[in-house]
Amino acid sequence: MSVGLQRLREEPEVIRKGALDKGEDATLVDAALALDARRRVLLGEADARKAERNTVSRQIGEAIKGGAAAGGPEVAALRAASVAAGERISALDVEIGRVDAELEDALLRIPNPADPDVPVGDADSNVTVRTWGELLPRLQPVAGEVGADASTATWERRPHWDVAERLRIFELERGAKIAGSGFPVYRGAGAGLQRALIDFFLTVHIRENGFTEIWPPAVVNAASARGTGQIPDKEDQMYVATRDELYLVPTAEVPVTNLHRDEIFEADELPVRYAAYSPCFRREAGAAGKDTRGILRVHQFDKVEMVLFEKPDASAEALEWMVGRAEDLLRRLGLAYRVLLMATRDMGFVQAKKYDLEVWAPGVERWLEVSSCSNFRDYQARRMAIRHRSAPGARPELVHTLNGSGLALPRVVAAILETYQDPDGSVRVPGPLQASLGTDVLRPPA
Repeated sequence: MSVGLQRLREEPEVIRKGALDKGEDATLVDAALALDARRRVLLGEADARKAERNTVSRQIGEAIKGGAAAGGPEVAALRAASVAAGERISALDVEIGRVDAELEDALLRIPNPADPDVPVGDADSNVTVRTWGELLPRLQPVAGEVGADASTATWERRPHWDVAERLRIFELERGAKIAGSGFPVYRGAGAGLQRALIDFFLTVHIRENGFTEIWPPAVVNAASARGTGQIPDKEDQMYVATRDELYLVPTAEVPVTNLHRDEIFEADELPVRYAAYSPCFRREAGAAGKDTRGILRVHQFDKVEMVLFEKPDASAEALEWMVGRAEDLLRRLGLAYRVLLMATRDMGFVQAKKYDLEVWAPGVERWLEVSSCSNFRDYQARRMAIRHRSAPGARPELVHTLNGSGLALPRVVAAILETYQDPDGSVRVPGPLQASLGTDVLRPPA
């Protein structure tokens, strides 16, 4: 269950509007309410039948104790009534099981309502919260030019795939030969750049931001995928190892959040904050021919994920803090970016509130998403039964879960190649990565 039966009963209009705002099927709300009502009727009848059977059993004992023959008509009639009650109880148990399964499925398919301050609408309704850095143009003035034509002398920034080809740092064709399109191979300085970025992100998160590092499995079972909301909402986007009924992770969010499935945090344990690197696998990447050039949409990519378990009254503030941690990485890399508050139909099925961070790629003059930071409130925690005690001995309550990219690599790499390129085809290395790469500039091979 995700939205919770109690909330569904108390706030059906809020849940229904939440589904409509996200463009989802609101009739599931009415179906779930009907199933819940049917379930309560069946449970009531089952309880009544069980009480009836208990009464009859007591009457049988009393009759025999009073002298009635065990095989006589009085006791036989009572035994027949007990058998009839038992048969009805068995039938009710089957029906209750069927209704329970249908109700659980309906609840899993009802989206998490968005927070009240989230704009309602599609991508056109997203709100730019803030922008940082200089938005470099594709046509750049040539440094050092003098004379009457100096103001018009320019050089053209190239898209990242052209820069990468000159530097020979990743190979899309050979990746396609090995696994198919959308599986890039990084080589030389390209592989080093991947490793340097992962190390930089993790080091900052662990040493400065207080995260605990996790190195999770790259596959999860169905219960884990269901817990974070990948199924039944996103099954078609995941790679499945059908023989073993395992899913390749689309993000480290899935295994890391499931670390505490069916667990209770004690009062002094929250917040719990993890940072995890993982390869990520997504089947839908590059669909319909969109962004198929370069590494903007690929089937396998690397990402460092932030996962937070918070007390309910602290999750809103924690979301803003997490966004700030992702922004800090982009500032240190010197990449211009903007923060968007996502509208209801552009934020996802399970999020209550979501920010996207997009970097500016001057070679293609476009914004590229490099991080999504989301608050799920208690939606995921209910699926996974992750709870906490507000005080020692207190009744367990659901925690709030959050996660965010900190950061996703492919588009960060694209933005670096397009931001730091020079007219001669070389690329300056951002300061935080120079020690790991052992150089301050990447040059085309001779």
